[in-house]
Amino acid sequence: MGLLGARLTQSRVTPTAALRKTLIFIHRWLGLVFCLVFTIWFLSGVVMMYSDYPAIKAQERLAKAESLHPDTIKLSPAEAYSSLRSQQPPDQISLTMLNGRPAYRFRGGRSISIVYADNGETLRWIVQSDAEAIAAHWIEKPAGSGTFQEALMAADQWTLGGQFTAIRPLLKFRWPDGQEVYVSGVTGEVAQHTTRSTRTLAYFGAIPHWLYFAPLRKNGPLWNKIVVWSSGIGTFTSLLGLAVGVWMYSPSKRYRYDGAPSSIPYRGQKRLHLILGLLFGFVTCTWVFSGLLSMDPFEWQADDSEAPSTVARALRGGRMQLSDFAGKSPSAALRELGTTMFVKELELSAFGGEPYYLAREAPHTSTIIPVNGSPFEQFDMDWILRLVSKSLAPLRITEARVLTEYDAYYLDRHQQHPLPVLFARVNDSADSTLYIDLKTARLVEAYGKRSRINRWLYHGLHSWNLPWLYRYRPAWDIFVLLLLVGGTCLCITSVILGFDLIQRKIYFKKEQHS
Repeated sequence: MGLLGARLTQSRVTPTAALRKTLIFIHRWLGLVFCLVFTIWFLSGVVMMYSDYPAIKAQERLAKAESLHPDTIKLSPAEAYSSLRSQQPPDQISLTMLNGRPAYRFRGGRSISIVYADNGETLRWIVQSDAEAIAAHWIEKPAGSGTFQEALMAADQWTLGGQFTAIRPLLKFRWPDGQEVYVSGVTGEVAQHTTRSTRTLAYFGAIPHWLYFAPLRKNGPLWNKIVVWSSGIGTFTSLLGLAVGVWMYSPSKRYRYDGAPSSIPYRGQKRLHLILGLLFGFVTCTWVFSGLLSMDPFEWQADDSEAPSTVARALRGGRMQLSDFAGKSPSAALRELGTTMFVKELELSAFGGEPYYLAREAPHTSTIIPVNGSPFEQFDMDWILRLVSKSLAPLRITEARVLTEYDAYYLDRHQQHPLPVLFARVNDSADSTLYIDLKTARLVEAYGKRSRINRWLYHGLHSWNLPWLYRYRPAWDIFVLLLLVGGTCLCITSVILGFDLIQRKIYFKKEQHS
């Protein structure tokens, strides 16, 4: 009886061992389900470092646009808008070329109206022949060389974003070389352009990375839940695996491996998985968690401070009035520039209630033309500060300076964020920081306490957009590729172990039935 009791005591599982076994069991089966998804996320992340989801950027749009000529603009903004018979003033107004003719674009809420500036004709609908000419001009192909596909009222794989809703139907054209161009039937603008290469890269990059498959993405709430829950469970799975790995690791080398002391108890794929987990498990956990934050489940991107919205309103100075531009017509404003720039877009705006035209040749090449004054390149810092300070009273600006280089919060790997900008710090409860573009007098970025946390937890951990890494590329490329390759290898070993586990279970069941 004494010997039997001793054997039972030796075979009894301790609570610590039982807990560890349970954690390993949970991690093993969750890893089996999610590590294939993790592998896809890591591999697609490599593609996304250099190729994003197809979209038309402002730089590309302006580069392909025709230049405005003052002699072709016959109507003032007020005269053109009167043809729409609207009682409400527009929110935004711009003047561009449309299929060889100058056209005003009036935006009010979600609606967009087009009025030609040469004769006041209102654009009701872009006919197919005109849309094809616009599309062919965009990709520099002869007119009539493309094939009309369809007029899309609903989203397809390449027009899933909300920005396409107000400009449908989209007239889709295809060329033999694989290029596809979508032209808005409402505005006449090219809304989307894809090629065989950009579509292929998207299928290996952005689409699997964001789970951006059209049937799923069309159901916004369902897509949001799947991304949030898969990222959340994935974070728990990787955190659990990291905890188990650290628990199993023995600095004193109490295990044996090939007859020698070892810190790791396993062999084969399990051993490799544990080693990779110790090296890249933390990165995997933080990367999946930061991907979760891209959906903003904790609403960290919205701060309690009203300073950004207050400043944005003050910079414009209230709703724009068309009568304010009677003192200088668009054609007169263009003539003031002469041949100093090829204006592709003339935007009507206001600063502190004073009307001006913003002439753009490229995103970072613009000139300000006041209705009551001469053209200049950028707004005066002190002028902006006085207006901002007045709007924020009784709050104060505690710090202000001009940034000519990106800082820790205001940065862009593709160098598209405008510079120089005015940096201003406000003494409100959120310790708000504002970044105002000196060339447009517009707020382009703002941070508070919560959004600063989100900046580091999301962008910092997911894109590793650290200023010193961005500044000294290819340091960023090498660093991020190393982490992604390490995470991929970790997930692949988990997938292999998962399939081995399934095979063993199937074999065991077959043995039982035989």
